Amino acid sequence: MSVSDFLIVIRPSNFMSVALRLKTFEMCRPVTNLFPLNNCVGYLFSFLSPGMSRSLGCFIKPKKRLPPNDVNMCQSKPLIEKLPKATKTKAPDDLVAPVVKKPHIYYGSLEEKERERLAKGESGILGKEGLKAGIEAGNINITSGEVFEIEEHISERQAEVLAEFERRKRARQINVSTDDSEVKACLRALGEPITLFGEGPAERRERLRNILSVVGTDALKKTKKDDEKSKKSKEEYQQTWYHEGPNSLKVARLWIANYSLPRAMKRLEEARLHKEIPETTRTSQMQELHKSLRSLNNFCSQIGDDRPISYCHFSPNSKMLATACWSGLCKLWSVPDCNLLHTLRGHNTNVGAIVFHPKSTVSLDQKDVNLASCAADGSVKLWSLDSDEPVADIEGHTVRVARVMWHPSGRFLGTTCYDRSWRLWDLEAQEEILHQEGHSMGVYDIAFHQDGSLAGTGGLDAFGRVWDLRTGRCIMFLEGHLKEIYGINFSPNGYHIATGSGDNTCKVWDLRQRRCVYTIPAHQNLVTGVKFEPIHGNFLLTGAYDNTAKIWTHPGWSPLKTLAGHEGKVMGLDISSDGQLIATCSYDRTFKLWMAE
Repeated sequence: MSVSDFLIVIRPSNFMSVALRLKTFEMCRPVTNLFPLNNCVGYLFSFLSPGMSRSLGCFIKPKKRLPPNDVNMCQSKPLIEKLPKATKTKAPDDLVAPVVKKPHIYYGSLEEKERERLAKGESGILGKEGLKAGIEAGNINITSGEVFEIEEHISERQAEVLAEFERRKRARQINVSTDDSEVKACLRALGEPITLFGEGPAERRERLRNILSVVGTDALKKTKKDDEKSKKSKEEYQQTWYHEGPNSLKVARLWIANYSLPRAMKRLEEARLHKEIPETTRTSQMQELHKSLRSLNNFCSQIGDDRPISYCHFSPNSKMLATACWSGLCKLWSVPDCNLLHTLRGHNTNVGAIVFHPKSTVSLDQKDVNLASCAADGSVKLWSLDSDEPVADIEGHTVRVARVMWHPSGRFLGTTCYDRSWRLWDLEAQEEILHQEGHSMGVYDIAFHQDGSLAGTGGLDAFGRVWDLRTGRCIMFLEGHLKEIYGINFSPNGYHIATGSGDNTCKVWDLRQRRCVYTIPAHQNLVTGVKFEPIHGNFLLTGAYDNTAKIWTHPGWSPLKTLAGHEGKVMGLDISSDGQLIATCSYDRTFKLWMAE
């Protein structure tokens, strides 16, 4: 009989308790066809030791069939005899299973063991040869003492999941306002869209909470602090500040105050006298003026140069016209026959403007400084009427000078520059007395009040400023244009200012109300210049890049006449001091004189 073939017979009453123990043995299988017994189950083990049978609490019987007459016996007494707890039965010798020797399993590195063995000198010739063969085969690797630490690596997915759980935990601890306007303000401060398509207040609030859980609540506090700092800096920037100027500037301011006050009194007296004229008389005079303006025609057209003509200006006696050209030449023409009188050579690049001294051709000697001009290279030159070369150069500008303009007294000269500043030069003292900043971009045009007390500047930042030359303050900020201001001019009435801009409009400002009183949709292209009628300011002249110049009534600002005839952009314009002639110069290299029939 083999040791591995044994039968265990279990009565149904003991089946469950013994079966639970039998579950631990995987090498058993049920046998039901060995005995013709009722309600009995047999388990056949392919391998079973006596120790296993004692743990099950049953006897092991040899596997054989019982005779049929033993059925009653099997039913009358238990088939399984349990061992007494106190008695131990010795198993027969043929039933004792041989003890299987378990191999030893070593955990860890063999390197240390091998080092110890080599240190003790236990290795013989065969050991050395085997070690050598193992090293050569690559099965044994003895290093020089270097240690590689195996760190506990977490997969990226696990790290993302952990980070998400931490974020949600932080989000639950963040308190968010229930006011939707505050939620939007916080989102705006964080640089996030204040609302998404189809998003309600609850979703918006949750989105803010999720954003704060990522960037932290300190980010919102930081943005609030930055906003407060920016507000403070803006307030400080808007504050007017002063610095101490030279003594020559103080002397000039006092001189301008003494010069302008009598002229202002004279202007107000003339306004009072004009107001005493009957309304019917004033109306008839205005109608006559409008009638003559509607009859304006091209009186003379002259080719001025090989390059576009950028500027034109009448002499105070209305007998000469000065033109500036992109070729670098400035020319003087007789009026009204348009004959060339002088060619002024001195500039090497585009000339931006040339203007007559207020007393030139009236009381000023021809040898004195009668004209001033500026160019794109930053040069400013002074000219006399008896020489074709400049009398003097004004140095100080390093970038483009767009315009020059004489103060009504003739003592000072104003220049506008692309370095975001304009300057005032005292020609008697032969020095720069004022370097005024205030525009955020280049300053393009400048004009002086008829009294000499104010100066107006128009910049490429779309803003204009009115400066009080007696105090140095900016008394009015002209805000309203959408694009650059290319022209500015004061009305002889003393309180109206006109500005022309790249937004195709001309705005009229009132110094008394300190606001824009009318916007004229003047042209179809950018407006290059504006000019009030120099005696009473009864009409306004504008020129633009739509190849036309237009005349507008004052007051009322309705169109009177369109001066069309140029084939190119109108780049400059002027009105004679007696109000009888209008000059326009163009990109088509010609200038034209317009006169009423």
